[in-house]
Amino acid sequence: MTTLILGIVNVTPDSFSDGGRYLDADAAIAHGLWLRAEGADILDVGGESTRPGAERVAPRTEQERVLPVIQALTEAGARVSVDTMNASTARAAVAAGARYVNDVSGGLADPDMLPAIAESGAEAIIGHWRGPSADMYARAQYDDVVRDVLGELTERVAAAAEAGIPPGRLVVDPGIGFGKKGGQNWEALRALPRIVGLGHRVLVGASRKRFLAEALATDGTTDDPNVTTARRDLATAVTSVLSAQAGAWGVRVHDVAATRDALRIADLWKGEGRWTTSTRSR
Repeated sequence: MTTLILGIVNVTPDSFSDGGRYLDADAAIAHGLWLRAEGADILDVGGESTRPGAERVAPRTEQERVLPVIQALTEAGARVSVDTMNASTARAAVAAGARYVNDVSGGLADPDMLPAIAESGAEAIIGHWRGPSADMYARAQYDDVVRDVLGELTERVAAAAEAGIPPGRLVVDPGIGFGKKGGQNWEALRALPRIVGLGHRVLVGASRKRFLAEALATDGTTDDPNVTTARRDLATAVTSVLSAQAGAWGVRVHDVAATRDALRIADLWKGEGRWTTSTRSR
């Protein structure tokens, strides 16, 4: 199975990693096209930050940000996903050409979301989520992280089915970084084979997240100046390979080239990649 790469296009002023760089539509479109050239299979376009502490934005504002970008990228031939928790934005984005709706809340933030996706014909990516980003860590209380994530994802899968979304249009996401602290994310990642065992495609979105910075920092915090974006991207690429080996359908990343290269090397290691350079025995 080839693991797909979803390239992140944040059309926001306040995303945790690149907030503001691509708020202008032309900049976002150019970035999306560059990610596609770097090897992204799908471009995931979002107009509302879900970083820890982020406040919600009005659906109208979100749509003003993402719809021109989605339309332009779709017209350029890209496969596009919209990253939104609003049913009205999902409908408008699909009308503009999006083929996937990536709702990190799994339909919990907007009760109209799952029916809207069902009616639209788009594919649904539903995440494990326990509440808004403004206080997400207050809900990081688990009796057993793996059991609870599996159970709550199963509930969202059932809700999607009840709304009319067939299993073949469903992708599940364990919600790495959402309502999970440090080691809880590692527990969820180690459980990927069990999440894949639910029978649905699985997306992993760990790119540049806090728990990776904590793992790399000498003092266990995210403030270590030596933990650069490049180091987070390297950690993300390694996580992408391990996720692929655990059966992930896709990985959502900022640095597409690093993950593409890491996945290619892993495939060659397993004898599954194609060696294209002419070589001579020495």
